[in-house]
Amino acid sequence: MEILRHIYGPVHSRRLGKSLGVNITPGRVCNLDCIYCEEARPTVLHTLERKEYAPAHQVIAEIREATTPDLDYITFSGSGEPTLHLRLGEILQALQDIPVPKAVITNSGLLHLATVREELQAADLVVPSLDAVSEAVFQKLNRPCPQLSAKTVIAGLREFSANYSGQIWLEVLLVKGVNDSPDEVKEIAGVANTLKIDKVQLNTISRATTVAGCQPVLAEALAKYANLFAAPTEIYT
Repeated sequence: MEILRHIYGPVHSRRLGKSLGVNITPGRVCNLDCIYCEEARPTVLHTLERKEYAPAHQVIAEIREATTPDLDYITFSGSGEPTLHLRLGEILQALQDIPVPKAVITNSGLLHLATVREELQAADLVVPSLDAVSEAVFQKLNRPCPQLSAKTVIAGLREFSANYSGQIWLEVLLVKGVNDSPDEVKEIAGVANTLKIDKVQLNTISRATTVAGCQPVLAEALAKYANLFAAPTEIYT
């Protein structure tokens, strides 16, 4: 195979070590259009429709070609939301013989779907996001598809965390002046503390963003807010 169209890296991730990236929703396909997204460009296809956005057989072949024994993770992330791929579960199942842990980084927007929760059982690690609890902040920060609400996301997270058998690292990203108020962070921590998770990764802006002018939260504030979470909490700035 001359060109690996859906693979990037390996990259050295702060959170995941040596990670082979897999992009199964190329072209900025997402159910959110977060102002802080590190893609630094708007979502092109704003949708809740699950489709085969990349040929599953090709993705599987590329992963097999690119995988090396020294990897810490094979990570499904990329330029869009991986759970929008209709055959994500099939892809994960096809890789079970590869002795490298599989991780899925998700914005949590489809965890209310039983099919998505079931497919993710084939992953060793899921890193879901929870950036807002109040609907106004969710709309301003995450800019979801019209049918998606903060309540739907939270309900999906609760159902998923209660039944998932792998590791869950909950990602919480704070943006100065948007979702970093004491009240909002207390609400986020309150929800997080009801979830069955292994740890929290509390972070902030560190790269270019989709909407210009997004500012990071100071490390001192992150350290203070970390005390609100019951699960072990890592801070990234």
